[in-house]
Amino acid sequence: MRIDKDLCIECGECVPYCTVGAIALGGEGFAAVDRDRCVECGVCLRIAVCSQDAIIREELEWPRVIRSHFSDPTAKHPSTGIMGRGTMEMKTNDVTGRYVSGQVGFGVELGRPGVSTCMADVEKVTMAVARVGVEWEVKGNPTTYLMSDQATGKLQEDVLKERVLSAIVEFKAPSSSLSEILTALKEVSREIDTVFSVSMITKVEPDGSLPNVEAAESLGFKALPNPKINVGLGRPLFDFSAKGGEVL
Repeated sequence: MRIDKDLCIECGECVPYCTVGAIALGGEGFAAVDRDRCVECGVCLRIAVCSQDAIIREELEWPRVIRSHFSDPTAKHPSTGIMGRGTMEMKTNDVTGRYVSGQVGFGVELGRPGVSTCMADVEKVTMAVARVGVEWEVKGNPTTYLMSDQATGKLQEDVLKERVLSAIVEFKAPSSSLSEILTALKEVSREIDTVFSVSMITKVEPDGSLPNVEAAESLGFKALPNPKINVGLGRPLFDFSAKGGEVL
């Protein structure tokens, strides 16, 4: 995004609407966008607060365009063909049954409005858990598509300096790896310059128990067993009772 200084009337109305504080009134009076901090979310333009139409959406080239892909909720990721930074199944597991008994899934979200994150910090997380040995979510997760080496969790070199509003890392592993994964996440949290939350995905057992939650708590982590229900997805399509599971 940029602001046409010839059109700007120095009112400052756009300043408080920037999600990452990248807009400010400069020394010459007119508003300007800090391009390094800007995540190309488009909020300043969509809010339509500028009376002079001085806010301009630029044509973005690679790799800067990924800022928009990860930060603008109206933008589709070309790698997944959908909007959003992760899969619905990470939250519901009712259509494809990605997570079964004996497995634990994770969704690690880095950044937030007002904070944001850089892809170099995302790489620190992916490389930390890759050393444990995990299976990355490929379908529906754009972060995975940016990896140059899934074995190490290494991201493409040309995207590391890009800043985004937030990014989600999705993966799963055997439940036996839970301790190693949580330890790796705790250690890497000291190395990154942003906030992140950890969602742990586990299948509820027939007796109502949550084995992975119990294991996490035994390691000193406070787990909040909150379900996510997406209204409108229709009836569950995955038959967990079938041998090996099947999509109906």
